[in-house]
Amino acid sequence: MKKVGNHNSISRKLFFSIALMLSISFTSFAQEATPAVDAAAPDAAATSQGADPVKGKELFNANCAACHKLDAKATGPMLRGIAAKYDASWLHKWVRNSSELIKSGDAQAVKVYEENNKAVMSAFPQLTDGDIDNIIAYTSEPKAEAPKAATATEAVPGTAPSDSGVSNNIILGALSLVMFILVVMLFLVNKVLSKVAKANGIEVAPKTPTTPIWKAFARNQFLVLVSAVFLLLASAYFVYGFLMQIGVDQDYAPIQPIHYSHRIHAGSNGISCKYCHSSARVSKHSGIPSLNVCMNCHKSIAEVSDTTATPEYSKAFYDAEIQKLYKAVGWDATNQKYTGKTEPVKWIRIHNLPSFVYFNHSQHVNVAGIECQTCHGPVQEYEIQKQFAPLTMGWCINCHRKTEVKMEGNEYYTKIHEQLSKKYGVDKLTAAQMGGLECGKCHY
Repeated sequence: MKKVGNHNSISRKLFFSIALMLSISFTSFAQEATPAVDAAAPDAAATSQGADPVKGKELFNANCAACHKLDAKATGPMLRGIAAKYDASWLHKWVRNSSELIKSGDAQAVKVYEENNKAVMSAFPQLTDGDIDNIIAYTSEPKAEAPKAATATEAVPGTAPSDSGVSNNIILGALSLVMFILVVMLFLVNKVLSKVAKANGIEVAPKTPTTPIWKAFARNQFLVLVSAVFLLLASAYFVYGFLMQIGVDQDYAPIQPIHYSHRIHAGSNGISCKYCHSSARVSKHSGIPSLNVCMNCHKSIAEVSDTTATPEYSKAFYDAEIQKLYKAVGWDATNQKYTGKTEPVKWIRIHNLPSFVYFNHSQHVNVAGIECQTCHGPVQEYEIQKQFAPLTMGWCINCHRKTEVKMEGNEYYTKIHEQLSKKYGVDKLTAAQMGGLECGKCHY
């Protein structure tokens, strides 16, 4: 009896099984997470004379932080290690009333006064000796080392490591080998089946020639007509949708030359939009804030707090952006004075309206009392400012149709509001009922 088949099939199956098990083991090994190693907690700084640096930090932030920094010069000198430079009893006198100490002719007090541009330090007679000692203890703590940035080979606490010791190339190579073996196996199976069919006298029936589908479609005039109409309507729909999006820049968020986080300023610090964009209350335009407005705060804020950083933007990134601001205005943070060398900041405009559209910020902000977030979105949550609304004509009209006119303290519209409310039979008029849909209101 003639044997049909491949006598090497068992060895091939065995080899395939070994390769498959090997690839699975590589994959599972690559997915194992190495345990994160907890960093040793830093030793607490030793306190001097029983003073409490924790209370000292609270007192420092409440009384000193406006003019002093621990590791950088601000309005006053840096205070890290101040206890090693001056006697404690002298520091007590200086903190309580520096002006009186200077007038007394104390040489050390006069020297400090002149070294700091003769800036007068506020007196703190309410602070006790214990309070001042606590502040000194806080300023005597060693500077904490900045945490090392996690590298590709280091495990970040709370996340899975990106590399477990097995190269990705090995895993990909094993998977490629398995796929190649599968292709070879399929080819061999097809070859064996062909031999079996030939040995048993089995003939494969020839394929019956059929009409190609495209020819059958072309012969059916009804299908051709329906398809042509459908394609024309679909094309018109997509062309119309494309043309209607020209000039609509919703979600446009360009990268600015100096990174400005509305999340930090308007969100975390609660700064009013109209503090920086003050012209929005009295002008057609909201205006770009002058860098002098930024320096009202950033004269004393040369770096952000550690809690400000996010996984995407580090503390070092924010501090570098503040340095860009200093360079633009010509501010010498070390000597606390302007150098006179300035550089223009080329801000990128985000919101653009066509030249034939009239929009007045003061009319909406002051008269209508519209909140900035209505048009600009939740800016207090934006890290990078973007265009929130489409700013199309339909969007503006819908707003006018649903927004009621505020009459409280608005005597300008009292008479016309009484007349029109009777005409329309309503208590509150919308902007549209007050003439907000007239073409001339928004178009020159």
